[in-house]
Amino acid sequence: MSALQSAEETVPEEITAPAPRPSRRPWTALSAWRRRWRERHPTAAHTLSVSVTVLAAALVVAALVMPNTVVRLGPAKFLRIPAEAVVGAAVLLALPRRPRVAVAAVSGVLLGAMTVLNALDMGFNQYLGRGFNVVLDWTLIGDAESYLEDSLGRTTTLAAVVAVLVLVLLLFLLLALAMVRLSNLLARHPATATRGTLVAGVVWITCSSLGLQIAGVPIASDRTATALKVQARRVSDTLKDEAEFRKVARIDAFGNTPAGQLVPDLRGKDMIFTFIESYGRSAIEDPVMAPGVDRTLDVRTKALAKAGYHAKSGWLTSATYGGSSWLGHSTTMSGLWISNQQRYRTVMASDHMSLTDAFKKTGAFDTVGVMPGVQKGWPEQKWYGLGKVYNAFQLGYRGPKFSWSTMPDQYALQQYQDRVHSKKPADGKSRMSLLILTSSHQPWAPIPKMVGWDRLGDGSVFKGIEAAGNDPTDVIADTTKSREEYGKSIQYSVTALTEWLERYGTKDTVLVFLGDHQPIARVSGNHASRDVPVSIVAKDPKVLDKVTDWGWTDGLRPAHDAPVWKMSAFRDRFLTAYGSTPHPKKN
Repeated sequence: MSALQSAEETVPEEITAPAPRPSRRPWTALSAWRRRWRERHPTAAHTLSVSVTVLAAALVVAALVMPNTVVRLGPAKFLRIPAEAVVGAAVLLALPRRPRVAVAAVSGVLLGAMTVLNALDMGFNQYLGRGFNVVLDWTLIGDAESYLEDSLGRTTTLAAVVAVLVLVLLLFLLLALAMVRLSNLLARHPATATRGTLVAGVVWITCSSLGLQIAGVPIASDRTATALKVQARRVSDTLKDEAEFRKVARIDAFGNTPAGQLVPDLRGKDMIFTFIESYGRSAIEDPVMAPGVDRTLDVRTKALAKAGYHAKSGWLTSATYGGSSWLGHSTTMSGLWISNQQRYRTVMASDHMSLTDAFKKTGAFDTVGVMPGVQKGWPEQKWYGLGKVYNAFQLGYRGPKFSWSTMPDQYALQQYQDRVHSKKPADGKSRMSLLILTSSHQPWAPIPKMVGWDRLGDGSVFKGIEAAGNDPTDVIADTTKSREEYGKSIQYSVTALTEWLERYGTKDTVLVFLGDHQPIARVSGNHASRDVPVSIVAKDPKVLDKVTDWGWTDGLRPAHDAPVWKMSAFRDRFLTAYGSTPHPKKN
């Protein structure tokens, strides 16, 4: 044996053994660190473990009992026993480890989805007066983002969108982890968990049977199960409604009326239909907004009377609330109840005659639209029967935007005067115009002010007014200020429209103006009606004589007890009042 071999054989084993490879699983090292920390700090570890478990349970219970409207929020709503938790515990106790963990994780994700739907319901109930429709309403989220960008700026909106996405992902993750943690707790203490589940079940049944409540809220809850039923029913009803509404839209009382029998009593008139954004009943009757708005309506009624105009006013119940103005526009013009996006798409693709298209069909009217709120292609032009449409980029405006509104109403009206109304139609025709005014669109900050009509120019005069106005973020965050500023915006829009009529109207001008919907619940109130004012203004007394039997109020301010019609009734009543002969069309 050589000396070298002897030396090799006597090398200690720990020197010749290969060095251990570093772990490829960082979480293994983390787990080892956590184990050592728990061993060194048992009291702190126990306290932390209990705290995390309690928080996990609180998160799951809160998600299970969460209401879907802001008005129902309150501590009592979260001090309830959810039936879903009792049933879920029983199921998890019966499952082996791997299925249990999988079911718990999936349940957490699904519960996160229900929580998101509840939050969307809250937002839609607050802003649109209805719940979120999982079939139809996803496209409105993009509109909401555009509104925020116009109101608060691109940077703030991007930050808000990112924050919402992070919160949603975090919610899904936390609920999944919470469910897994609670399922593991049940598995570690099966006997105690089984007894606790049985006790909770008995308590739930007892509270439900006896109707026990805390602060008017039932202790026994099945909120998530109920929400699932509501969402399922909403989807089913939406699919059924689509098919049924297609049949309804095919029937048109004036669909086959010959051109010569459409609105004969308005031939030769300068006919104008105008929608004022968010002009609702609350503007006239709410104690915060009404004093200023009513004073404006009374002053403008007297001013118009001095110029030879008279008016009659009533109420229409809008098909929408808080937003989705196009549903109000199309309901008024179609004579159909268009309360959702699917109905709207159905009508826009149909040949159901709009009120504005009736004037075009006569062959006696040129038809034009002024749409300062339209900032992209608008294929609806064909259904409305408008030969020419001026959108936000075709009115020569060089002034600042007022939040969502692309330009002040006064400027849009002056452009209508310069580009359309001051010019006589070709071939001796009359004209029918459709105007959509936007200055009273939320967030009602900043609000334009009236300037001299001869000073409007290209709109640059509004730069100082916009800069001196309120910050949208200040108004959005303050309910009282929102209501006050909303009222001021309505005063502005009504003043701009009626001053335009006083200044530029003729003996043949007939103006019909109305609101498209009530403002959001934060302004109009959680229990406000969906009514909007509607007025007909004309110099020719024969025009108003035609609607004497409607029972409307004289002037621009409808009485509280003036007749209330569904908005969908207006088209046919208007056509009938002005001599149109029904010739039904049924496909």
